[in-house]
Amino acid sequence: MTTSSEQMRTWNGPALLTFGFRPFFLGAGLWAASAMTLWLLMLSGAAELPTRFDPVTWHAHEFLFGYLGAVIAGFLLTAVPNWTGRLPVVGWPLGILFLLWVIGRIAIAVAIYLPVWSVALADLAMPVVLVGVLTREIVTGKNWRNLIVLGMLITFTLANATFHWQAATGAFAAGDLGLRAGLGAGIMMIAVIGGRIIPSFTRNWLVKRRETRLPTPPMQRFDRAALLILLVALLFWVVSPENLISGAILIAAGVTHAIRLVRWAGRHTLSEPLVWVLHAGYAFLALGALALGFSTFWPGLLTQAAAQHVWMAGAIGLMTLAVMTRATLGHTGQTLTAGTGTRTIYLGLIGAVLARLIAGLAPGAAGALYAISGLCWIAAFGGFAILYGPLLVRPRMTT
Repeated sequence: MTTSSEQMRTWNGPALLTFGFRPFFLGAGLWAASAMTLWLLMLSGAAELPTRFDPVTWHAHEFLFGYLGAVIAGFLLTAVPNWTGRLPVVGWPLGILFLLWVIGRIAIAVAIYLPVWSVALADLAMPVVLVGVLTREIVTGKNWRNLIVLGMLITFTLANATFHWQAATGAFAAGDLGLRAGLGAGIMMIAVIGGRIIPSFTRNWLVKRRETRLPTPPMQRFDRAALLILLVALLFWVVSPENLISGAILIAAGVTHAIRLVRWAGRHTLSEPLVWVLHAGYAFLALGALALGFSTFWPGLLTQAAAQHVWMAGAIGLMTLAVMTRATLGHTGQTLTAGTGTRTIYLGLIGAVLARLIAGLAPGAAGALYAISGLCWIAAFGGFAILYGPLLVRPRMTT
């Protein structure tokens, strides 16, 4: 039986197409930096895209469904073969899947020249094909445990379709149901998948250091309760974001997930940024739930938009950057440790999140803080592309 390694060795084309994480992580990093550059130029009035989306809607869509969609594809195309024992998608089929994602970005950017339906189809093509591929792999491999991940991907894709429909009908899609549903699906993915990998990676690192203070094993009764509370909170928030009941359940979710995070012994990993950054990314999940909950009770102090960015930029931005750096190092045969450059991009992204949150608390300084946040974001993801791009396009290092 052909193994994944043997299948990749028989591929004679670019190394970029030997595993799903390679093109999609590189594309995600480049797009995150480029889209933020465009956004800052649009804010200053120096640039304007021929898109049908208003600037805020374009910004929201491209960072949630564009950037995160690429990271999800790269992660799942790499992880699912490990989960199912089946072969990964490599070579030109992988290249076509990545090309569909690129076409989606272009179609939205120049949408004014295209029929509305064709833009939506172009953007939805990659996630729909991805759902089909992963459904086949999970069902054929009888990997029923990960049907929940497939369900979240389907929800994310339907949310994107809803976003397009709302934008086409003239609604402010950046503040409507489609965006919240997509963000909720992304946050739930972090809670479920992060709940598996964070304690596992933390335990492995602590055991190597002969530490006796190890994380609580994942998916205990408390973890399942925390996930259920978060799911209920997200459902209420997606449907009625300003409802006080939604706010109360979000606060409960924030507290339970903060406790869940503490159980994973992250305080003992501060000497290795490649590990503690996973805990920091998850901390933004808990903080985002708390911020959104408090914003429903005190909207004059903290707006929903500012609180939402704790999830958008913090939980999603930092967690995906953490996963991309770790997966790239591991799958390209590098030592699993964060160098100076990697530590710098982590701190840059944390700075971007904090500057954006402070902008929501201090409207008088918002303009300067938006610029600082954007520049920190560009430095973080531009730095990722510079540091990790060569590893992603070269063959795996062998010893």
